Amino acid sequence: MARWGMPSPPGALKTDRDPGVTNVRNLGSPHWHRWLGPAHRCLVPLTAFAEPLGAGRGNQWFTLADDRPAFFAGIETRAWRSIRKVKDGKTVDDLYAFLTCAPNAEVKAVHPKAMPVILTDPKDWDTWLSAPLEIAAGLQRPLADGALQLMDSLA
Repeated sequence: MARWGMPSPPGALKTDRDPGVTNVRNLGSPHWHRWLGPAHRCLVPLTAFAEPLGAGRGNQWFTLADDRPAFFAGIETRAWRSIRKVKDGKTVDDLYAFLTCAPNAEVKAVHPKAMPVILTDPKDWDTWLSAPLEIAAGLQRPLADGALQLMDSLA
C-alpha cells in the first residue's frame, strides 16, 4: 500500500507536516528531477476517476469509453520519512503521485486546468517505465477527445 502524495517542495511547507503533492505537472521543476528517472516511474491502474464539481456539489466521475486497460502515469518513492498526519507523528511510507496535463474536451468541461495523464497503449506503458525522460515526457498529453465518458457516480 502506498500513500497518494509525493513529498512537497520545502518552500511550500509552513510546518513540519507534509500532506504531499498528489498531482505533478511541471516536469521542469528542480524539485521533481530526482524522481523522474525510470527507477521512480510507475503505472497506477484505473477504472474511473473523479474531478470535483466545486462548491460542495460533489464529483464528476469519468471512465474510458471502451474496455481497454488504462493506467495513470505516476512517480513514486519508497520508505520516505515524513509527518503526513500530526497525530501519527513521523512515519515511513511509500508515496506516489500522478502526472497531469492539459485537459481533453470531456474533462475540460468540469476542470479546465488539468487532467491526469492516462496511458492506454502498451507501447506507452513501456515508454513511461523505461525510456529516457526526454522521450517519456512526450507522454504528458491529454487523452484524445471522446476517449472518456461521464458517469453518474461510482457504482
